[in-house]
Amino acid sequence: MINVKTSLCAIFCFALQLNLLALNNSSYEKIIPQKNIDSKLFYFGNTLKNTKGISINTALTYNTTTGYGFDMNSASNATINSNTFSTVKPTYFSVKIPEGNYQIEVVMGSSEKQTNVTIKAESRRLMLNQLSIQKGKTITKIFNVNIRTPKIDDTQNVSLKDREKDILNWDDKLTLEFLGDVAIQSIKITPKDNLTVVYLAGDSTVTDQDVEPWASWGQFITNYFDNSVVVANYAVSGSALSSFKGGNRLKKILSLIKKGDYLFVEFGHNDEKIKGEGNGAWGSYSTLLAEFVQSAKDKGAIPVLVTPTQRRAFNENGTLKETHGDFPAAMRTVAEKNNVALIDITKITTELYETWGDEPSRKAFVQYPANTFPGQVKALEDNTHFNSFGANEIALCVLKGIREIDIPLKKQIQKEVPYYNPKKPNYISNWTLPLSNRFEITKPDGN
Repeated sequence: MINVKTSLCAIFCFALQLNLLALNNSSYEKIIPQKNIDSKLFYFGNTLKNTKGISINTALTYNTTTGYGFDMNSASNATINSNTFSTVKPTYFSVKIPEGNYQIEVVMGSSEKQTNVTIKAESRRLMLNQLSIQKGKTITKIFNVNIRTPKIDDTQNVSLKDREKDILNWDDKLTLEFLGDVAIQSIKITPKDNLTVVYLAGDSTVTDQDVEPWASWGQFITNYFDNSVVVANYAVSGSALSSFKGGNRLKKILSLIKKGDYLFVEFGHNDEKIKGEGNGAWGSYSTLLAEFVQSAKDKGAIPVLVTPTQRRAFNENGTLKETHGDFPAAMRTVAEKNNVALIDITKITTELYETWGDEPSRKAFVQYPANTFPGQVKALEDNTHFNSFGANEIALCVLKGIREIDIPLKKQIQKEVPYYNPKKPNYISNWTLPLSNRFEITKPDGN
């Protein structure tokens, strides 16, 4: 027999939920209870055809009460169709979720036109690169995203720089950025605790650069692993081994890292500037590298040392200057003494830049004439920091290194990714990745 009182209560509670939702939004979104409470499932369109998830039938703006919506002042860019949202301008969709690793499943395609979709997550981590979808076709893509907060425990936090406090990597939500000619049918977000996590410790050449035109290899390598891997990039501009540790970033990683995960460590650019007794390549640099390595090993994780990327500094004869002194050699020695894997990016990028030559190599760095970007009144002439094209080339160099060392991670690179030869590099004339619409002219910390 049906319990009438219980049924009426359930109906009342559900109605109250809908009324509260309507009050919190300028428009109405119908909510259908999810069968899988661990996942968040969003359907886009003004015709409801599904039996679970959240149906979004208007371009609502993100707010903290509902915990989802179009973000970064981009709601006006999105058009809600019968079963998709479409856009031709950079558009952001955010969902409030706890710290953790998530599998993102995006269903794409339009019955009305051909589309071309690029997806970046959080601070411009590339997840999908210009996927062309024929009219009438539906394609599902799956990728993994790491979400983090500064909190380590009840008494400790990662020390964020002022410039980091407002970036997408450190807020309390997942943000997906859609670029190109886009049609999105649904987004499903599922927590995943069985992924291989690749933790990155490094400086401005590794970190997720939040805004154009700056970029680093850590935010492009995300596009090349299979669905068993997620990248957690803790690198920060301007950091050396000592400041990375002092800012509790190593402690944060060690609070999360597990057996079978990886810790990639690339430092040098800023360590070179630390002077005084006990410092230098064969002093504190080597000592701290060994500490990072042992800390990862103690957790059952796999450390990988990565020598620093070269600066773009040419001799008159077309060869590259050795601007890092003894630091690459010191890292090689630490790797050998501690029996850990090493990727010699210093050597690989030397081959890469010398193959390009002085002038063509400029196209991989943030070197642009005045007025190329909004608010840029002076020319940008940076020989350390990469643009998106250059960062992607360095990511391919790192993949080359992974494939050449004896670690299981090399089997988790997507099979369709070709082997990279720095003596036969790509050129910017073939680079077409859409730019994000967020810019900053001030260069990242460090050199």
